[in-house]
Amino acid sequence: MSRLRAHIALTKPRIVELLLATALPTMFLAAQGLPPLIPTIGVLVGGTLAAASASTFNSVYERDIDAVMPRTYHRPAVLGAVSVRAGIVQGIVLGIVSAAILWWTANALSALLAVIAIAFYAVVYTMVLKRRTAQNIVWGGAAGCMPVLIAWAAVTGSLTWAPIVLFLIVFFWTPPHYWPLAMRFRDEYAAAGVPMLPVVRTDLQVTTSILGYSWVMVATSLVLIPVAGMGWVYGVGAVVLGAAFLAMAYGLRRQVRQGEGAVTAAAMRLFHGSITYLALLFLLVALDPFVP
Repeated sequence: MSRLRAHIALTKPRIVELLLATALPTMFLAAQGLPPLIPTIGVLVGGTLAAASASTFNSVYERDIDAVMPRTYHRPAVLGAVSVRAGIVQGIVLGIVSAAILWWTANALSALLAVIAIAFYAVVYTMVLKRRTAQNIVWGGAAGCMPVLIAWAAVTGSLTWAPIVLFLIVFFWTPPHYWPLAMRFRDEYAAAGVPMLPVVRTDLQVTTSILGYSWVMVATSLVLIPVAGMGWVYGVGAVVLGAAFLAMAYGLRRQVRQGEGAVTAAAMRLFHGSITYLALLFLLVALDPFVP
């Protein structure tokens, strides 16, 4: 049982949950109502396995980084609870099964997009970007945006501007979501040799970047209204949620001038608040087709 728990922990289940929170609402929008049952099950199962595959590769490759960071030193790859070989095999099997399920229950396009997402996260982000550039989470975060494309393709068999805008919302959301966490754990990233933006830039510079991405994210969320024909439920909600997100971002910038403890508290407030923002925004995406 402990061995099974170690293999599950290797997949980082909390990240998987967040990815599915964007995929399922996208299917409702693509279908303009209830999506067909079989593709929906396929996206939930296949998408979960794809995300688990990518996270498994990431966990195995980054075991040296995780070993020197107090918040990650207990992960199974670090402790040797799962061997490197077993982890790689797990990642490959999960990836193959995820693509097969998506192909069988939906279509080849959704399966191809899942394979691209796994490869991008495991290779481009984990192996190439993360240890080399402070923009790692910006470009590497594109892998986390792929579930909306997979979900849309599973329902419609194609991609249009609407899923691309949804992709961009998540893309621009990722930096202001992750950089506050990196501010909180700056010393750990520095000790591990990972050049996260808060490691190589001042807090003022980081919060300036956070605000820039936050404004673009909110603007992009409003672009979805004309592109996807969203109604008043999404429109009003997007404005209110966007204002709340910007208020937290400006609150963090304000606290930068008021001392280290205040900065840490405000950074974590924005980190947790960003998760709530994305979940609620995509809930509105799912609800909007049902409201006149």
